[in-house]
Amino acid sequence: MRIVVGWDIGGVHLKAARAEDGRIVDAVQIAAPLRLGTEDLAQAFAQAAARIGTAGRHVVTMTGELADTFASRVEGVETLAALVARALPAAPLAVYAGPAGFIPAERAGAHVREVASANWHASAALVGAARRDALFADLGSTTTDLVPVVGGAVAARGYTDAERLAAGELVYTGLVRTFLMAVAERAPFAGRMTPLINENFATMADVHRLLGALPDGVDRMATADGRAKTPEASRARLARMVGADAADAGDDAWTALARWFAEAQVRRICDAALLVLSPGSMPAGAPLVGAGIGESVLREVARRLGRDYVGFDTLIAVAPAARAAALQCAPAAALAILASTAP
Repeated sequence: MRIVVGWDIGGVHLKAARAEDGRIVDAVQIAAPLRLGTEDLAQAFAQAAARIGTAGRHVVTMTGELADTFASRVEGVETLAALVARALPAAPLAVYAGPAGFIPAERAGAHVREVASANWHASAALVGAARRDALFADLGSTTTDLVPVVGGAVAARGYTDAERLAAGELVYTGLVRTFLMAVAERAPFAGRMTPLINENFATMADVHRLLGALPDGVDRMATADGRAKTPEASRARLARMVGADAADAGDDAWTALARWFAEAQVRRICDAALLVLSPGSMPAGAPLVGAGIGESVLREVARRLGRDYVGFDTLIAVAPAARAAALQCAPAAALAILASTAP
């Protein structure tokens, strides 16, 4: 049996997926915010390895090199590659370099452009192997990837974060961590379009919690004020965004405000998707293939785009018990499967 573990090192989460003969049998996500240093990440590797088990090969991708712990992306890639090599010394290790494939970890620093933030490319490449044409979308805690797959190949116009931001292929909006002041400048409240307070008072996790749309277990970070993850506490945080207290309006008013923020997020993703689709190279019948913790949002995006929705987890071989986790950890799962057939 060939066992491969794929690892995805994000700025706030470590994700891992275990493939046995190309079939995902387990996946896990652990909070490890890199802005606080690399100590939490080292502990997360130990915790995940204990859960995910030993393997004949490990493969790694990353986006965490952007964390402000590092002075540059070069430093981030080199530091994370070295950390992984220390954390996983017992089996062969490779780093994903996008179109260049898998490279030895010690060469990551010489291929920063290809290695940095390449996790989206792994997922899209796997989608291309299963679907000739598709818009791949992955909505995570912080960002949304929108990647065109045309003719079975990744057809992204950008590759680096800067290029992808300009092309609409990387949208900095996520289901959990996005601060509401990054979603809009004004919001409708008490009959007026009210300017928002530019403070980190509330996040999209509060919005989706109030709407009953926050999946269990996906909100792993502390709240903006350090208080509870309850509807009552979320209403209080949301109220501060318009300079109010929760007692200043009824629960229905705060739910309506949350619904407006959720709508604003969907519109932003749709606008970016329409930009990605605007070259016209993708057939009208190509589906949106969705992944990440924000799958329910992506289903609505697909509906508005007039495209069928296909779950990433339906395109891969995966054990039933691991299906939801594999969907949420798509880049790690994609890496494990791609490496299962790579030399």
